[in-house]
Amino acid sequence: MPTYDYECIECGHRFEHFQKMSDAPLDVCLNCSGQVRRLLSGGSGLIFKGSGFYITDYAKKNNSQSKDQSKTNAGSKASKASDNSSKDPK
Repeated sequence: MPTYDYECIECGHRFEHFQKMSDAPLDVCLNCSGQVRRLLSGGSGLIFKGSGFYITDYAKKNNSQSKDQSKTNAGSKASKASDNSSKDPK
């Protein structure tokens, strides 16, 4: 349920009221019983609670890591090829 902001037209008192979206807006000030109007607000920001939602959860993999892996794979293939060439009889 949202919290609505109200302002009294007569005394200027501002207050918040927690109510359902389907409830009728308040029309009486809680301070002086004058007429109130409901204010428009930006609402609340997005709030994450808990241990999840880290930027690294959905980030792309670093290209330098994949390049390092391809270099090590190429190096191991080259060493295997040199090992095989020394074992080949002439």
